[in-house]
Amino acid sequence: MKKVRPWRVEANRSIFDHPLLRVETQKLRAGADRREALVLRSADWVNVIPLLESGSQGQGPTVVFVRQWRFGRAAESLEIPGGIVEAGEDAGVAAGRELHEETGYRAGRIERLGVVEPNPAILDNACSLWLARDLVDTGDPIGDGSEELEVVHVPLREVPERIESGEIRHSLVVTAFYFFARRHGFS
Repeated sequence: MKKVRPWRVEANRSIFDHPLLRVETQKLRAGADRREALVLRSADWVNVIPLLESGSQGQGPTVVFVRQWRFGRAAESLEIPGGIVEAGEDAGVAAGRELHEETGYRAGRIERLGVVEPNPAILDNACSLWLARDLVDTGDPIGDGSEELEVVHVPLREVPERIESGEIRHSLVVTAFYFFARRHGFS
């Protein structure tokens, strides 16, 4: 059976630099074989499931989502809060900051659910997934200055249906709920 070979980087060249990511080309070698790869360098990300233990009108637990416009897909997206981990920032702190910026809630408790690699074929970063509880509403979201956000409360029991219907389709959001369901379930 053929084994995976490690590829050694012989040359690396930056071809685009932006505050969100840097694009590089790499010349690689494994034995006599050579190839070129495209690598997107980005800071790590966080995504947070904000859980209100008892929603309005006896709905049971409710998830605080945000609806926002996504330029890549040119469409609205229903997501959980998330964003970039700033240089030198702890991922748990970043999760709490993103939660507050995007929803106006602060977490009394925050629990790490897991870590995934968004797309290791081309991206070099990781995304940590968090559960925020004991939420305190501090007012309207403040955003990061470039976001337009609508806060949407969804009963937890409806989340699987909304994923299956395609209303929630952001892969990192779906993945966060996979980790959540493995530990806590949806009931």
